Amino acid sequence: MSNTLATLSPELLAACRAAESKKALNLKVLDIEEISGFTDYFLICSGTNPRQNHAISDEIGGQLAQLGYKPISTEGYESANWILMDYGDFVIHIFSEESRGFYDLERLWGMAPSIPIPAEVAKAN
Repeated sequence: MSNTLATLSPELLAACRAAESKKALNLKVLDIEEISGFTDYFLICSGTNPRQNHAISDEIGGQLAQLGYKPISTEGYESANWILMDYGDFVIHIFSEESRGFYDLERLWGMAPSIPIPAEVAKAN
């Protein structure tokens, strides 16, 4: 049994949890390290409207800032159809459902393995 917690870095896992907390849809992490020269992972998710996409982006940015990470660049925030947040080792793509279907990064990067996002473990008191 593989240890998926060791597979995702703490900051990438924090980004996943932040997206989940804002009800992002269809979260997927692709490992593109072996097939890309510009980043190691993509986090891809969707929102149902621009406000939700902004909320997802803001929450990810806030959570990662608390860990000391700031994006190298952010694109598409104004229109919120496709928000791209580049953190160097990983790139976050927050799509509207329509844009996600149109650009279909999962198909485009289909040779990249999908990394399971571990279920959140309940904390024992």
